[in-house]
Parts: sequence; C-alpha cells; structure tokens
Amino acid sequence: MQIAIAEAKAQFADLIRRAEAGEEIELTRYGRPVARLTASPARANSLIGCAKGQVRLPDDMNDGDDQVARLFRDSGILPE
Repeated sequence: MQIAIAEAKAQFADLIRRAEAGEEIELTRYGRPVARLTASPARANSLIGCAKGQVRLPDDMNDGDDQVARLFRDSGILPE
C-alpha cells in the first residue's frame, strides 16, 4: 500500500496496526516513495530476565562502598 505522508499523519495509529499485522506500507512525498512501515522482527531469544531467581547477591555486596567512593574522590577523576 502507498500513502502520502500528509495523509499518513492522520491515520498513523491505524497504519502501525496494519504494519504489525504484516502489511507493508510505503510512505510517499510528492508521489515518490520515501519510507516504509513494516513490522519489527520478533526477538525469539530475549535475554532480559533469563536468570531471574537464579542469581543470589552476597549480603556484604555493598560493604566498602565508602572506601571506593573515597578512592574516586581522592583520585581527582571526579569533578568537584
């Protein structure tokens, strides 16, 4: 399907739904194709959250934060 950018503005939400459903939509300016709306490929193997419940952080993980902060502050790396 081809549609002028000016018309697409008013129908944007519908055009996105149609692209999600698999339709390819070509946006035109002065009758010339300039962009294409298509559905994004699905991410089959997302790693976000894959280790949920499998990682245990030690209770003393934050011990020494004051010492590390002092080392950074005294190093001159951080702006005053």
